[in-house]
Amino acid sequence: MFLIFGLSVFFRTVGEGTFHCPRDGGDRPYRLRSGRRWFTLFFVPVIPLTRVGEVVECRSCKTRYTTDVLNAPTARELAATLPAGMRAAAALVLRAGGAANPAARARAAEAVQGYGEHGYGDRDLDADLGTDAAHHEQRVSMAGAQLTPEAKEWFLAQAARVGLADGPLSDAERQALNRVADLLGMSRAHALGVIVTAEGAAR
Repeated sequence: MFLIFGLSVFFRTVGEGTFHCPRDGGDRPYRLRSGRRWFTLFFVPVIPLTRVGEVVECRSCKTRYTTDVLNAPTARELAATLPAGMRAAAALVLRAGGAANPAARARAAEAVQGYGEHGYGDRDLDADLGTDAAHHEQRVSMAGAQLTPEAKEWFLAQAARVGLADGPLSDAERQALNRVADLLGMSRAHALGVIVTAEGAAR
């Protein structure tokens, strides 16, 4: 009688979700699988040995990745990032001045709607104005991570138009816009050029 023994790695599913699959190029369901090396007898695992870590397996193409792949945002998350970022930027600028001005509030709502949140209105704006500044700053930073340099310019220009809707920018509004630019990853010189251009267009 021959004894057939050896070492094999077996995986078990420890979690599931949706991720952006690099191979498929889109959002796909995945399984988070934990691997362990086993001593096998007749190809049957009998003695558990060392753990070999976790992998992410695409349920569509079956490709396996390291868990770092889960750090990439899904398309759905990306779609939500930009309107959330503009909501935050508009709130930061309005809190610096013009929060009660109808024209500024209308311009803020228009800017957010322009990024895809079509139902955004006064009630949403009031909720954003009451939200902690640190939360808004995080949202703007997340949006900036997804934008090209040209898109950052447009984003900042929209925020500047919110501040300009009730008249010339105050010092507090300029500071808020510079903070938005910092969070977007823009230099002060770059931001100044965008803000001055927006001011010129508003005259």
